[in-house]
Amino acid sequence: MTRTIELIFDFVSPNAYLVWRPLHELAARQGAQIRITPAFLGGMHKLTGNAPPFIRDAEVKGKNAYAALEMQRFIARHGLTAFRMNPKFPFNSVNLLRMLVSLQDDDQIRFIDTMTPAIWEKGLDVSDVAAVTAVLTEAGFDAESLHARTQDAAIKQALINNTERAVERGVFGIPTFFVGTEMFFGKERLGQIEEMLQNS
Repeated sequence: MTRTIELIFDFVSPNAYLVWRPLHELAARQGAQIRITPAFLGGMHKLTGNAPPFIRDAEVKGKNAYAALEMQRFIARHGLTAFRMNPKFPFNSVNLLRMLVSLQDDDQIRFIDTMTPAIWEKGLDVSDVAAVTAVLTEAGFDAESLHARTQDAAIKQALINNTERAVERGVFGIPTFFVGTEMFFGKERLGQIEEMLQNS
């Protein structure tokens, strides 16, 4: 059994932020590695016919209210009290994803560690190039280089390919995880992932 947890990731998903720290804690307990596959959730929705839950379930009485309750339970359980809904949500994450695609392994982890709290705790406007540059520079990234990479044709195509391949594998939303060929969707599946790793 593989000891790698692949995370299909997009910054625009609040649940991707919420699952990030608990996922690392799980991986540490189980001696597993995390591998990031950036994928554009907006493109995924177009390919699958899916939509954000707050839109998709708007007419279902009680469903979004219950989803909000479950989110608060998850936040309380994992001590994620710094979380704040970004005032620009839903925002266009494509340039951040292109930057992420251009990085490798530990730098991808560090990039997510840098950007997720800026977005989901401090309310960063990801469309504000100067603000994004300031966050990246403070974290030690070459912001100018990363911004330039967002216009690289090969990087643009790599993100498209990631998104299309994820859909081909059955992915319809974020966060999605793979342990080997087994797919798990949603932050609520961490227990199932840990059980699978424990039994491997």
